[in-house]
Amino acid sequence: MVEQSVFNIKPSIVSMRTRNPIRAIVDNMKVKPNPAKEFISLALGDPTTFGNFNLHPTCVQAVKDQLDTFKANRYPTLGCSDALNLCIGVLANEGQNILIPRPGFSLYETLASSKGIECRFYNLDIDLDNLESLVDENTIAIIVNNPSNPCGSVYSKKHLLEILAVAEKLKLPIIADEIYADMAFEGHEFIPIASLTKAVPVLTTSGLAKKFLVPGWRLGWILIHDRNEAFAEVRKGLVNLTQLILGPNSLIQAALLEILQAPQSFSDGTMEQLESNANISRKLLTGIPGLVPVFPQGAMYLMIEIETSQFKDIKDDVEFVEKLAEEESVLCLPGQCFRTPGSFIRIVFTPPVEKLDVAYTRIREFAARHHI
Repeated sequence: MVEQSVFNIKPSIVSMRTRNPIRAIVDNMKVKPNPAKEFISLALGDPTTFGNFNLHPTCVQAVKDQLDTFKANRYPTLGCSDALNLCIGVLANEGQNILIPRPGFSLYETLASSKGIECRFYNLDIDLDNLESLVDENTIAIIVNNPSNPCGSVYSKKHLLEILAVAEKLKLPIIADEIYADMAFEGHEFIPIASLTKAVPVLTTSGLAKKFLVPGWRLGWILIHDRNEAFAEVRKGLVNLTQLILGPNSLIQAALLEILQAPQSFSDGTMEQLESNANISRKLLTGIPGLVPVFPQGAMYLMIEIETSQFKDIKDDVEFVEKLAEEESVLCLPGQCFRTPGSFIRIVFTPPVEKLDVAYTRIREFAARHHI
């Protein structure tokens, strides 16, 4: 070995091609919030940020009970994001491709691209002909996110059956991201996609973070729906990949049964609060010149289209977000983070009503100042 005079340490290929679209855009934004106004973030998809959404006391007690046993204090953590990582990793090899919704959760692209897997994007409203046109011999799966982030869409039974028909025809498995399971508003119904098929194999991912309001507990899971043994070898691969992390948070895992038995009134109360915030958002964001809200059917997000032609000095969603933060100290995420066609911003509507009122008033005043 040739002796070297200096350290020559290079990062791995995987590390250098790992890119989170949200971080890539937000970290490069030139944002200095207005110090004269309280900073309000409508960007982070964490319902517990402001303390107005709280888990049920039985969930806390379940964890306390397990702590007292001294039997569950050993292992690393696992959330729904790691469940998605396992699903993508077990199905795809470098050079293959995966179908991802657009707009869609940016982590799908991050996980796939870091492994050298090509991301092919289908429109969220799903033009089935377009979806089929993206498929070739190297396509390994379709990711379906229902209810969706960033749009808050809840798929109808008809829509889900259409997706399954394409998957069955092309013999592609489904990776179902159902972290927002059951979080549908009045007039809409969440239907697990795996419940509608006996033919298409489905890997369903979910976790405690959203429905149970504990994103920091980092416990997720994969449900394998496979009536025809199409995943026989995949099951072995999943077991192998789980050995990279040793296991999920054993404390929370031990308490999981009791957590899942939290009373229905807890979930009902959460959804009532979320839907109330969504309705308040509808009321306060309607009629702002140049902005067209797309109101959600579930989850905790809504998108607002920016009609850039109606603004005198805003060319796209990133510039809108930058200027809004600088002038009004309100932070949203630009639609580019989610590969949204056109100019949009995403709003998280979980803050307390009084915070939403202030933030939406500032958005209205900001839009009025910059409108033609």
